[in-house]
Amino acid sequence: MKEKEQERLEKLKEIEQSLYSEKVQYICGIDEAGRGPLAGPVVVASVIMPKDSMIEGVNDSKKVSEKKRELLYEKIVEQALAYGVGIVGQEEIDRINILNATKKALTMSLQELKIKPNLILVDALKNIDTLQIPYKSIIKGDAKVYSISAASIIAKVTRDRIMRQWDEVYPQYGFLAHKGYGTKMHMDAIRQYGPCPLHRKSFITHI
Repeated sequence: MKEKEQERLEKLKEIEQSLYSEKVQYICGIDEAGRGPLAGPVVVASVIMPKDSMIEGVNDSKKVSEKKRELLYEKIVEQALAYGVGIVGQEEIDRINILNATKKALTMSLQELKIKPNLILVDALKNIDTLQIPYKSIIKGDAKVYSISAASIIAKVTRDRIMRQWDEVYPQYGFLAHKGYGTKMHMDAIRQYGPCPLHRKSFITHI
């Protein structure tokens, strides 16, 4: 590993290392993917990484290419002490709103963990049901905390894979390219073909 990357990862792990020094044993990072798209589910991932984990390239998923995310995903899930994924679909997003859907997916992801964490570090969310596990909400945590970065990659890759499968069912919308986000191509397709069952009705009222 190059020295510069080693330094970047060490900085990304500073918050966790200080917590480990305070005798916190299991830290769970949590992040979501899919709050903004016009179609498809919201996905939340929870992950507990080993204390000494230093996977080269782990970063906020938005800063990593799709191809590299797939490679990192495999390394993260292989190395993780435990991880869980919660998925809430578009119909429920329309029914309970995207914030509540994200919070529900978060709790679902925690229920999947085989190890109970001592502390949760979550990207930005507050007022969440963490099954009585203490948590800290960190603004832009996916770019500041190693385990949240790892969670962001699990969530993003999981959601992208779902959207790739849906692209085979509804190829006219171009989900393969934009994964449901509101690109010009996507908006034009909605205007041309109307919404499909994958679309969030509450998100496309002005198209």
